[in-house]
Amino acid sequence: MTRDQLEHAIRAACDVADDTELLIFGSQAILGQFPEAPESLRASIEVDIQPKNRPEAVDLIDGNLGETSMFHTTHEFYVHGILIESAKLPKGWERRTVKVRDPVFTRGHIGLCVEAHDLAASKLAAYRKKTRSSSACCLSKT
Repeated sequence: MTRDQLEHAIRAACDVADDTELLIFGSQAILGQFPEAPESLRASIEVDIQPKNRPEAVDLIDGNLGETSMFHTTHEFYVHGILIESAKLPKGWERRTVKVRDPVFTRGHIGLCVEAHDLAASKLAAYRKKTRSSSACCLSKT
């Protein structure tokens, strides 16, 4: 995923959810703080998003922009509408989010991306198989 795609996801998800702010907390949240992050950190074609003010709209996002949707087929990435409670985030993460906002590319809508250290802590706390595989791969190269 690229920063442009993240900004497109913010626009589209805000439109679908009828909200102006989103919480972005999957691996692609790294693009908030590091727009040019190494390709290995932005390899996913999925961005995890919850509307900040309308969390009940996650299903609308998933249905309209999610995996196998027309959006996914057209743009070759998708938006996973999911509640942020599914992530294991450290205390105080909300204060450290990185704002992605642009008058043109996000149409003024705001993506609040989990900060890189909080994102790493979240990934380690969840310790999913795909995270373990990626970590082993990266660690073996050092």
